Amino acid sequence: MDRGCRKENVAVDKRVREAGLRPTRQRIALADLLFAKGDRHLSAEELHEEAQAAGVPVSLATVYNALHQFTQAGLLRILAVEGSKTYFDTNTSDHHHFYIEGENRIFDIANGPVTVTNLPEPPEGMEIANVDIVVRLRPKRRE
Repeated sequence: MDRGCRKENVAVDKRVREAGLRPTRQRIALADLLFAKGDRHLSAEELHEEAQAAGVPVSLATVYNALHQFTQAGLLRILAVEGSKTYFDTNTSDHHHFYIEGENRIFDIANGPVTVTNLPEPPEGMEIANVDIVVRLRPKRRE
């Protein structure tokens, strides 16, 4: 293992620990795959495919469990886009998304003019955590 890879694994290990999770070998391997490429949106199936390609022996159920644990720990943000299609976003800041229908592709809307007004008052004892906006796109229809 080269020095850069070892240093990167230590950083991922620390990030997982600081989120309050035990840094198991599988969690570290999955976190490394998730966070090594910057901000991205992945489904559990896509991460599972990446893990298999990287030689990480992990089941799809373990990938789902790890993603939900990372989400609860604040390392990921969950985006429910298409009924049963769920994406996990490594960028946990407040931001919104474009979704291209038919391509199952999602990407961030650059900081800009998205505003939400007239939100309802939350029920007693509750507060609004965030508002997710997904703008669905499709190719223009030819006339």
